[in-house]
Amino acid sequence: MSRIAYMNGCYVAHAQAAVHIEDRGFQFADSVYEVCAVEKGCLIDEQWHFDRLKRSLDQLEVQIPFTQKVLGVIYREVLRRNRLSTAIVYCQVTRGVARRDHAFPVQQLTPTVVVTAKPIDQNALEKRRFEGVAVVTRPDERWARCDIKSTGLLANVLAKQGARTAGAYEAWLVDDDDNVTEGTSTNAWIVTGDGTLVTRQLDNHILGGVTRLALLECAESLGLSVEERPFSRTEALGAAEAFSSASTVGALPVISIDENQISNGRPGPMTQKLNGFYQERARKVP
Repeated sequence: MSRIAYMNGCYVAHAQAAVHIEDRGFQFADSVYEVCAVEKGCLIDEQWHFDRLKRSLDQLEVQIPFTQKVLGVIYREVLRRNRLSTAIVYCQVTRGVARRDHAFPVQQLTPTVVVTAKPIDQNALEKRRFEGVAVVTRPDERWARCDIKSTGLLANVLAKQGARTAGAYEAWLVDDDDNVTEGTSTNAWIVTGDGTLVTRQLDNHILGGVTRLALLECAESLGLSVEERPFSRTEALGAAEAFSSASTVGALPVISIDENQISNGRPGPMTQKLNGFYQERARKVP
């Protein structure tokens, strides 16, 4: 079956969906995006994803073209037309089309909106959760507003490719103080020797991950000790556990960093407990 995409008010064949050559998303990455996981037809943390999309658009001074209800209808229709129930939905909103000039156009533009969906390879995901993954560290060379979910991801792409070239699944980015900020497409976590869960605090250096927020909620429900603070590469190497988080993977165990084994080299009990609780929470979405 050919894939179907939503493109500016129309549902079209994925291969035929296109934007104007002077769309500012294409010219300047003047656009933002959201990725939402879907479990058995239910959009996980839909409200939080919409809130983050609106926040990112507000930072760009782009008026969101839909209410949450309308965007939800579009998401579900894209899923229906693609016959998907367990999947990810991708939404991208650009400022729109205008003659190329760096400054915002004087006239109000009609934002470009694209929504696509694709299935999740559940077997591959479960294998990674069971075995754990390797990460490498790379210098954080991104711009200074990582809290905006911008489509300008070239630094992330280069770091991710560097990880894949090195035989790793993900790259954790490290700032000038040797502190881990986040992964190229994930948030980064460690568990200390005394069982404290640590992830970097929200600021302009990291994206406020929806799954990060959900896992913090899970940790509170489980009565776990949590610290939101910077942690260094050295601290990560000596951690009892480490994992990455994202809507597409949940809590994904990290068993090595820069070819250094973390603890016993197997997914840790707290990561597994958190991920199990997170998955159970997802299954309860109405």
